[in-house]
Amino acid sequence: MATPPTAPQAPTGRPLAEADGEVLDETARDLLFREARTANSFTSDPVTDEQVREIYDLVKWGPTAMNSQPLRLVAVRSPEARARLVPLMSEGNRAKTASAPLTLIVTADTDFHEHLPATFPHKPNARESLAGHPGRERIARFNASIQLGYLILGVRAIGLAAGPMAGFDAEGVKKEFLADGNEQPVAVVNIGRPGPDAWFPRNPRLEYEQVVRTI
Repeated sequence: MATPPTAPQAPTGRPLAEADGEVLDETARDLLFREARTANSFTSDPVTDEQVREIYDLVKWGPTAMNSQPLRLVAVRSPEARARLVPLMSEGNRAKTASAPLTLIVTADTDFHEHLPATFPHKPNARESLAGHPGRERIARFNASIQLGYLILGVRAIGLAAGPMAGFDAEGVKKEFLADGNEQPVAVVNIGRPGPDAWFPRNPRLEYEQVVRTI
């Protein structure tokens, strides 16, 4: 007697069919989107290594081209490391970075192709085809930027606030923290529990009709 095929599994181990049609409730939608804000001040409550791992264990499931996963993170914790980072931030971002319990330097690994034999095994020549590809850095930056979005949602999903910033000296950060590798800085993200006066007034969003057109 033939053995029935195993149902496709979600990363959680549940059959995918069981999740079909499920939706996030309104509280979860508020947590991730509608009520979530970019934090500009933080309490002194620590962000633990376990929380960072919990965030990444959500982020890693988001899709990237060829499952490339070029996102790399440098966790800035020590006072010495923070003292090296703060002067490289734009003036308006220095105080918030100095006070955040954890800051992540978000980078794109331009040598992501070295991992493709493991992460994209059904295309055996993927690594070789990208080894000399002139657009590999662009591919890395684009997909790491997508993963940056997942990172922000991951931070919100575990009940913390994220303060993503593009205002920093990218060349300085590269030289100070990434000089020996093939990682390129994409963003700097402060993480923690929101402190006093953490939110600026919320700016308007474009309406559906201004963004979506049907053809």
